[in-house]
Amino acid sequence: MDKVYISQLHVETIIGVYDFEKESKQSLYFDIEMLTDISAAAQSDDINFAVDYAKVSERVIAHTTAQPVELLETLLEQLAKIILAEFNVQQVTIKVSKPAAVPAAKTVGVEITRVKS
Repeated sequence: MDKVYISQLHVETIIGVYDFEKESKQSLYFDIEMLTDISAAAQSDDINFAVDYAKVSERVIAHTTAQPVELLETLLEQLAKIILAEFNVQQVTIKVSKPAAVPAAKTVGVEITRVKS
């Protein structure tokens, strides 16, 4: 299996459980790894056979900014389902970092891996 990835995709959105977090946008950074077979794309040199990381990025940004949620865990589950359903990938690993969440830490976050059923 081959890997297509997006590193440090920056999204500004409202997220958090505390009232102060719901008052202004915060930065989230996504690392996304998608397992797929790239052989058809490589042989044809045709984007239609590839996982278009620009479209994946656009979809992640659109979903993340459309409907605020409180938990990173909720957001990642939603994004994993979307990526597995809408793109030709067999497995996705998504890591999200929320640098402003804990003042004493450089960043905090959550990482999940989901497989297409």
